[in-house]
Amino acid sequence: MQKMAELLGLRDECGEGTSGAPALAGSCLADNRLNLDVYRDGCCRFLQLFEEQQREVVQVEFLRLSSNDRLLDTTLGSLPHLKHLKSLVLKGGHTRDKFGSYLHGSLTSLPPDFGNLRCLTHLDLSFNSLSILPSCIVHLPSLRVLLVSHNSLVTLPEDFGHLSKLTFFSAMKNQLKDLPQSIGELSMLQDLDLSENALELLPEEVGNLHNCTELDLSGNRLLSIPDSLANLKSLRRLHLHSNLLVTVPASLASLPNLSRLDLQNNCLRAIPAEIQTLPFVHIRGNPLGETEPSPQAGLKSLHNVINSCISSGSFTVTSEGCRVVLACGIHFYFPPGAASDPLRIYFRSLTPDPQWVKLRHHDVLLSRVLELQPHGVRFQQEVQIWMPYISPQTPHQHEVVVRTFSGQSWSDLKTRVKQKRKSKKCVAHCCVLHFSWFLVVSRLVQNECKVPAEGTLLFSSVDPNIKVIFPPGVTKEPRSVKLQVLPVSAEEIQEITANAECRASPLLYLSQDSTVDFLKPVRIQLPLPPGVTGLNLDRSRLHILHGDLEGQTWNDITSEVVLEFTHLYAVFEVTHFSWYWLWYTTKTYIGGIAKKVYERLRLYQVNFIALQRKRDPEQVLLQCVPKHKVDPVLKKLQDRYRGPEPSDMVEMFEGEQFFAAFERGISIDMDRPDCVDGRLSFIFYSHLKNMKEIYVTSPVDRKGQAVKGQVSFYRGAVPDSIPEDASRRRKGPDSLWLATLPIKLPQLKPRWDENPGPLYGFSFPPLNLGNAETGYLTQANLLSIARRVGADWQSIGLNLGLTYQQIERIGYNNREDLNKQILDMLFSWAQQNSEDPDCVSKLITAMKESGRQDIADEIEAIIELGRQKYSESIRRVGLEQESSTEDSAIAMM
Repeated sequence: MQKMAELLGLRDECGEGTSGAPALAGSCLADNRLNLDVYRDGCCRFLQLFEEQQREVVQVEFLRLSSNDRLLDTTLGSLPHLKHLKSLVLKGGHTRDKFGSYLHGSLTSLPPDFGNLRCLTHLDLSFNSLSILPSCIVHLPSLRVLLVSHNSLVTLPEDFGHLSKLTFFSAMKNQLKDLPQSIGELSMLQDLDLSENALELLPEEVGNLHNCTELDLSGNRLLSIPDSLANLKSLRRLHLHSNLLVTVPASLASLPNLSRLDLQNNCLRAIPAEIQTLPFVHIRGNPLGETEPSPQAGLKSLHNVINSCISSGSFTVTSEGCRVVLACGIHFYFPPGAASDPLRIYFRSLTPDPQWVKLRHHDVLLSRVLELQPHGVRFQQEVQIWMPYISPQTPHQHEVVVRTFSGQSWSDLKTRVKQKRKSKKCVAHCCVLHFSWFLVVSRLVQNECKVPAEGTLLFSSVDPNIKVIFPPGVTKEPRSVKLQVLPVSAEEIQEITANAECRASPLLYLSQDSTVDFLKPVRIQLPLPPGVTGLNLDRSRLHILHGDLEGQTWNDITSEVVLEFTHLYAVFEVTHFSWYWLWYTTKTYIGGIAKKVYERLRLYQVNFIALQRKRDPEQVLLQCVPKHKVDPVLKKLQDRYRGPEPSDMVEMFEGEQFFAAFERGISIDMDRPDCVDGRLSFIFYSHLKNMKEIYVTSPVDRKGQAVKGQVSFYRGAVPDSIPEDASRRRKGPDSLWLATLPIKLPQLKPRWDENPGPLYGFSFPPLNLGNAETGYLTQANLLSIARRVGADWQSIGLNLGLTYQQIERIGYNNREDLNKQILDMLFSWAQQNSEDPDCVSKLITAMKESGRQDIADEIEAIIELGRQKYSESIRRVGLEQESSTEDSAIAMM
């Protein structure tokens, strides 16, 4: 009854009565497919359909559900009834926590009779909470594609080799420590991804995977690899980067089809000459040529160093301790005994989000956000972290600290900084007992002391002339006091106020950890403004200003305090703390002037640039650059990009949001995650790269004319901490626009496929790569792609699996014509792989690996159009033909 009540509640929520069930079915159940992972209540919809239309539901062949759904356990019991099921996706990661982290699904097991799904060929259980692989999976006789990435698997079952038809297996980002010997029985396996695990040894039986074309073992703890890998004659790509390898067998050089061997970030001091001379071998990040340490020291080094070259991943820390080196420059040191039991650490490098990265006044962000999990885990000894950062522009006024987030608030850690001798890069070092979020900021130099009952003296290290004197009896209980100073030059004051007679002292900020005022007045000494001395002082022009914590209100308290003067200083007494500022001016409304100056001191003058690649004008680079960096940035880009002069100067706050909108015939992909209402979202941080490169298109026919469009920049959300007046000025309808720059897409030249004669002397048979469901790439599509490839054709060819010898031959045979080289490479590969159902996915991957995301996006747009056309005609062609290709298509998603 409770379940029926939930289902009826869903029906009522959708505005449907009893007669509404067919409408619900029509929106979810179509042509033997159920894609319910797009609904928050997908499992509830499935249960409703199963109860009301069981006859149709048991015929379903393709099913997608979210494992973040609260009714998942109830739904799992119904799945074995779907005897015709061919593809099942039960993935997590459909929801996020408040910090943007993907939440793993709740799936920990499958029902025992799940193994009765004899038609199942594709199973995706990624982003779940599996600690062991359900035993029923190895009894699925037709399974060809299995994905269990982003789980917590420690081992695979001994009878894993029973999956004799398996062609694709991904278990990346788990905790696998070893592999069963039966893995060698997977004779049909073509793609094996075991990256980001904890593997230390591989069984010799891995060498029996004779059909394997791609093997990814990166990000593990392998000390060596078996010689049997030389038996993998079909292998094209072997990824071994970020391990602990000290040797590799020379026999790998004899693999006939190998086109990529990645050995980066290992412990290799020597590499066999046969391997080192191969053009497709990557060996950066190894101590090549270094002296071999003693055996004992070497063994310790191997156990204490872990390398990883990605922005997210994981590693295991044992009681022995270890050093962890990430390719992004972040280092960790876990001393012996820091973790009593083996502990899996997960790391991510995140783009800072101003909604929860709260910067204080005059703070400058110098790094990305580092997230370390499990959150809150406590170590027995302090863990050391080294984080690289961008050197700040005002090192004397500011200091660099590592800031951490506890889940409730941010706090600053005791930090040491150093500059590496060779690279000149700056690194911030801190020690912690727990893990959470970390970032590097530049803050105003902070001096602090503990004030006892007998009093003390606190002065600024930025300006020693600024002192705070605490008399005896100022407090009953000791309290902590912090002092910060912001120097303000006379030139800045005159430029902002447009008044040469206005002068001001450095800004002083005082804070304490108690909400109770001091029992006795505290004496503050501030230097007189520049050019003012006790000899020429006109006391009617001197003002002591007190600002609130946010700098929103500045009150003249000159008449409320007792002022004393020396030749160089002003001394006064207060009982509570905040901002204090000494001004010398003839102006009467000094509070309003100080507020304006304080706001301007937090603003950055910036320019926008919009440049197009010289080789590919549809690739546009957008960047917001601080004014003083514009010329150096343009000088770096001038060889590859061209475009208009930078925009006029505008002012922005640290952490302020802005948007870029393409207009007048220029459009972009609206499905980008950083696209909001058709506009690209940016966050301005003065020391980070506020840059994006994007592929643009135009709905205008460019065969007859060029498209003269533009990109405009607009203000977005206002940071919480900016002054109220500034916030109000940014909300008016005419104040959102910042700048506009022209973008021109040139007139298209005649396409190769429009030439009725042979293509540059080539004659190719008709080609249709892919399949009906994912969409075909035709000869015309390949010609359009070839037009965009340019000088990257060799890198793309190698990543497509062509051998180095083939690339050399193509280059030699067409040495007078780049277009012929590109066509020969692309169509040679297409003809060799025209029968491969995964060839389109491999083409997309090759483009991404070659740094051509723009071409990969174009191919994905083509196949998406193919999916739409297929969906429209599927009722006429039926589903029988697609069943053989659905699995491979989904596997590569």
